[in-house]
Amino acid sequence: MTAAAVHAGSGSSDRRTAWRRGRVALAGGTLALLVWHLGTGPFLDGLRAVDGAALAAATGIAVVTTTCCAWRWRTVARGLGAELPLGTAVAAYYRSIFLNVALPGGIVGDVHRGFRHGRETRDVGRGLRAVAWERSAGQVVQVVLTLAVLLVLPSPVRAAVPLVALALLGVVAGVALATRLRPAAAGSRWARWRAAAARELHDGLLARRAWPAVALASALVVAGHAATFVIAARTVGVSAPLSQLLPLALLVLAAAALPNVGGWGPREGMTAWAFAAAGLGASLGVATAVAYGVMVLVAGLPGAAVLATGRLREGGRGG
Repeated sequence: MTAAAVHAGSGSSDRRTAWRRGRVALAGGTLALLVWHLGTGPFLDGLRAVDGAALAAATGIAVVTTTCCAWRWRTVARGLGAELPLGTAVAAYYRSIFLNVALPGGIVGDVHRGFRHGRETRDVGRGLRAVAWERSAGQVVQVVLTLAVLLVLPSPVRAAVPLVALALLGVVAGVALATRLRPAAAGSRWARWRAAAARELHDGLLARRAWPAVALASALVVAGHAATFVIAARTVGVSAPLSQLLPLALLVLAAAALPNVGGWGPREGMTAWAFAAAGLGASLGVATAVAYGVMVLVAGLPGAAVLATGRLREGGRGG
């Protein structure tokens, strides 16, 4: 290995380390700021408020949303030429959710899921790309639904939503234009990458047999997550009407995609701000976010069983 290769590898490792530390610092700093301003009371209130009924509701909703996610993943993977039984996909997705919640970063489970499926189908790159396309499709549908709700229902950000929507339309138009421009060299790396990405986008997401399933599954997932948040809010005593809570829920779900540690950090910060801006109080927002976090964690525990079972089977084969 050359000195240049060693230096490049070291630089990449340093960047990953810096990213992990920055993510932890952002999440920890957000939580510390909330404790400094509001005290520990809202956090404890959220923990105490969670009861068996809330956990049962979250677990039941998670069965539906996880099955929908697995269906979406299976649809995309089949479009890319990889078979994936629905039962296997559901179990793998539960394991992925548990790893995402239990480990820093929020994507470790997805990488693990894509790598394992790729290894089983003898194409790790395709397995990872199928997960990336599947998650990206879910994010796009979530953004569209969030903007639609925020345009219709009152929220603290309603005035800015039309500008955000126009900006996103501009970005989409720019990307579409860039993909149609002829590259300087037809055989260049960019041209090959663009052709491969366009082919996978068409076959995995935009094909006639794929996009209705992907869109429906993604919409049901967003609805399920929003319903879980509303249940968390009701559990801690929020009596605001659904028309007020739904936009706040979608704002919080969007913030949950920011760098976090096991889901914690930006979610609590956004909930505190959104509830305060809506006149519900930052403390009640933090309590809602904590209750929601606990409910999501418990709902993802079947993934721990899937992970443990897999380790036992691997250990048995190794013995």
